[in-house]
Amino acid sequence: MTGMKLSDIPAWKNLARHADIISRPEKHLKHLLKEKDRLINFSLNGAGIFYDFSRQRLDHRVMDLLFELAESCGLKQKFIAMVRGEKINTTENRAALHTAARNFLENPIFVDGKDVMPEIRRVRDDIKLFASKVHAGKITGSTGKPFKHVVVIGIGGSYLGTEFVAQALDPLADKNIEIMFLSNVDINNFGSIASTIDPETTLWIVISKSYTTAETMANTKQAYAFMTEKGLDPGQHFITVTSMGSPGDDPSNPVLSSFHMFDFIGGRYSVTSAVGGVPLSLYLGYERFEHFLKGAQDMDLHAQDSPVEENIPLIAALISIWNNNFLGYPAHAIIPYASPLSKLAAHIQQLNMESNGKSVTQKGEPLDEPSGNIIFGEPGTNAQHSFFQLAHQGRPFPIDFIGVINPHFKQYKSQSKGVTNHQELWSNLIAQPQALAMGKEDENSAKSFSGNRPSSTLILNDLSPGNIGRLLSFYEAKTVFEAFVWNINPFDQFGVELGKTLATNIRKQMVIKNQSSEHLFNDVDPITRFYLETLFSGK
Repeated sequence: MTGMKLSDIPAWKNLARHADIISRPEKHLKHLLKEKDRLINFSLNGAGIFYDFSRQRLDHRVMDLLFELAESCGLKQKFIAMVRGEKINTTENRAALHTAARNFLENPIFVDGKDVMPEIRRVRDDIKLFASKVHAGKITGSTGKPFKHVVVIGIGGSYLGTEFVAQALDPLADKNIEIMFLSNVDINNFGSIASTIDPETTLWIVISKSYTTAETMANTKQAYAFMTEKGLDPGQHFITVTSMGSPGDDPSNPVLSSFHMFDFIGGRYSVTSAVGGVPLSLYLGYERFEHFLKGAQDMDLHAQDSPVEENIPLIAALISIWNNNFLGYPAHAIIPYASPLSKLAAHIQQLNMESNGKSVTQKGEPLDEPSGNIIFGEPGTNAQHSFFQLAHQGRPFPIDFIGVINPHFKQYKSQSKGVTNHQELWSNLIAQPQALAMGKEDENSAKSFSGNRPSSTLILNDLSPGNIGRLLSFYEAKTVFEAFVWNINPFDQFGVELGKTLATNIRKQMVIKNQSSEHLFNDVDPITRFYLETLFSGK
């Protein structure tokens, strides 16, 4: 499809026509769900995940056309090119090798003629050794006390994925270490952490590829000043995760250790690299981190090797395209019926919206079809008492429901209304997708539900590190498959740069004002001047 617009692809044209058919009354989900073997025909089981898309607004013809679209767009070939190290990040002339970070096979992966796997293995070995020494008390703070608090300083992809995994696996954290995240430059974020930790037993992990991110550097300086004020040597309480040769990897600025990042792994795809590896190995132990990596690799291999008709993340991506571009749903919710997955939606929000919120193709040409989804979510059953009124009777949006068969805590079996808490949770997990699909007629229009609201359900056996890795990789692969359909680059993020540039200019005004109280902000527009004057009037 090189040079061809999406709207010119035969499968795309046919999908547009079939969307009109799916909108007919006889294609309401309450009728589709009565079809023989609906669940068998519209579900898959692979790589540790059961994926049920029987309650999506589609039929066999839609799936056949989506498979044709996948072939037309070369989705499998592009994914294979990605994992082999081809420079598919065209705007930055880089490979996109987050999958290599969890590769335990013996195959080499070449970038610019160099096998990158030895360096990736070296970083993993460095993480394992460092974590084991911290847990054994061989690496301590400046007063000799073992570390009990780990504070991750980083923003966006430098913490969101790690926070998701740490929360998901929290019951397995048995290393007597508490983990916290200092992401927001808001001083309230720092103050809250500073009031909680014991400085003598705190290890700060600064995560920044360039070591120049404004918010991260501001928080790092704040943390250095805090430790110095407590009479402690910051050099014995800080480690960095950064690019080789960056200011954070400078021997003249000593830290306990530096772990290297690679330019072929973007921030939002980096939790399986040192970005997540260092804090998660300290929090959970390296062995559990490696189990997490191998789970992610399982899904990578599934996405790479499975045929289109059996490929779970690829089909999920195709259904997302169908919902977005043909049925007109701009938003998508992720509702895990498992509290440990409470940070999943926030991570996927960045992963997907920063990757696929684009307006031009790989060649810089304007897109002829909209890309990207508005991603949001909250754990069930909390979500039911928050925004499900809209889900059932307001503007519809597709939902991913996520269920876990075996919870972390299986020992609590008190019953209410004859069922355990976990069974009560599952009664809602089973009921909500069905209610959204089927709807309910009522003489009282306020109590009538239109139904025909699509959803998918993903089921995990448990919340093991491996399954969390599989879930992470599923959403990563789904995201890039969507991008491959739209022919956009999911690995750059120039959209975040404009606000940063404007903030730099405003910061310069603040610096001048800090140096001279007589500065009047005459060099900025009236609205900006108002807000600057408002800030400084609070002194």
